[in-house]
Amino acid sequence: MSVESLREVIIKNGNIPSHIAIIMDGNGRWAKEKMLPRFAGHGEGINSVREITRVCGEIDVKHLTLYTFSSENWSRPKMEVSALMKLLLKTITKEVSELNKNNVRLTSIGALEEMPKEARQGILDGIEKTKNNTGLNLVLALSYGGRQEILKAVKQLCADLEKGEITTSDIDPTMFKNYLYTANTPDPELLIRTGGENRISNFLLWQIAYTELFVTDVYWPAFREEELLIAIQNYQERERRFGKVSEQLGKRHVV
Repeated sequence: MSVESLREVIIKNGNIPSHIAIIMDGNGRWAKEKMLPRFAGHGEGINSVREITRVCGEIDVKHLTLYTFSSENWSRPKMEVSALMKLLLKTITKEVSELNKNNVRLTSIGALEEMPKEARQGILDGIEKTKNNTGLNLVLALSYGGRQEILKAVKQLCADLEKGEITTSDIDPTMFKNYLYTANTPDPELLIRTGGENRISNFLLWQIAYTELFVTDVYWPAFREEELLIAIQNYQERERRFGKVSEQLGKRHVV
């Protein structure tokens, strides 16, 4: 089936995830297999970001969250981290006009205060310049870790308890969500991991409680429209029960 035909089928099905999150893995392995410098994988991965962002906007995905730089990535060699920060700044600066052209709004989650000044300012500038766009919300997870996010939320919640602004009886999942980085974003319906690794890697630990997972062996630099559409088609074929049985959803129960 051609990419165009696959896209038509997916749009006809109508059940397109409102929020897709992606763990972009395999840049280094892609470069190694091609006998290229490791950093070449990161550079080619930018092309994947560009295409996947465009396609998500075109098929009416509302939110796309990309695991761009984890809190654990700071432990990588200093030269690689420095190069990644420079690539991030260069990419954001270059792509803002294209984001505006496509009505994409840039936002970010994570400990931005830990980012180098230039990269942090570049992100903030991009967020400011696109804040009035009404199309796809492109969320970059930067210096982000799921445990870090939950701990930060708990500390703030405890502080509000001590100040008497809330009581223990006020605390429920809806309230707790308001303390997370993603307070204003719905939980992902589909989480894609490229590169074949079967783990979550400290990504959106609270938010993906009932998210559908899709793991592909395709490395991120090679992940383009066809691979995205295959993942969405797989999602559309699933039955999301949220702890219930099929009969409760009016469907035949499959053991």
